[in-house]
Amino acid sequence: MDLTEILKSLELGKISVSKAKKMLSLYSVEKIEGFAKIDVSRKLRRGIPEVIFAEKKELSDLKKIILTTTLKADSVLVSRINKDHYKKILAFSKQNKLKTHTGKNTTTVLFAKKLNSTGGKVGILTAGTSDIGVAEEARLVCESMGCQCICSYDIGIAGIHRLFPVIKKIIREEVDAVIVVAGMEGALASVVSSLVDIPVIGVPSSVGYGYGEKGVAALASMLQSCTLGLSVVNIDNGIGAGAFAANIANRSVRKKSGFDNSKTA
Repeated sequence: MDLTEILKSLELGKISVSKAKKMLSLYSVEKIEGFAKIDVSRKLRRGIPEVIFAEKKELSDLKKIILTTTLKADSVLVSRINKDHYKKILAFSKQNKLKTHTGKNTTTVLFAKKLNSTGGKVGILTAGTSDIGVAEEARLVCESMGCQCICSYDIGIAGIHRLFPVIKKIIREEVDAVIVVAGMEGALASVVSSLVDIPVIGVPSSVGYGYGEKGVAALASMLQSCTLGLSVVNIDNGIGAGAFAANIANRSVRKKSGFDNSKTA
């Protein structure tokens, strides 16, 4: 019995309050054969779907986790799937609608029974084409949380004139948050943050070599930014950036609509 069925049964008097409470407590964590504990109510509690980090997981374990999660939740994101496992996982979970992004060595997949639009908008920008994989992970998270994404890639400061039409577009679209993915020296996040009155989330990507290789220089640069209104997540953390941006966007929509659940009488 899923959460909606539990609540309907309680409303109709088919189960008692104590029974509903017990079922809800069982609903929150789903154990899988002693090796995994799935937080199946995360999206209901936080608005963020369960994210399964597939890298280094055995295919058999991954299938069990995906099966359990998709039975309990309306959407689940599986990130960094080994390419050898990708087709087998798609065949295994073909009953669900899905969106995918395939990177150089891994694939991220969003399984979803349905995706409801919240009205939230997130801008997603990258400095170069090497940053697109991380940006696409952020996009899938935002879309799983009901947000529309306005994406523009390869607009880094090496050709900064490419940026200004994009900035105009995200202002016209009235996006609620902007994600900026950049490697090398990571300067694009600071530049974008200096031009807009919108929360900006900087994602340093592991693009770079030499002294500040693997995203270290980009991370340091973003953390040391002179511009205000810039938040920074860890290197290559498109998932975290997407969740943060979508939470901001959805909260903003609720405020505008007058349906902020946090208000108390």
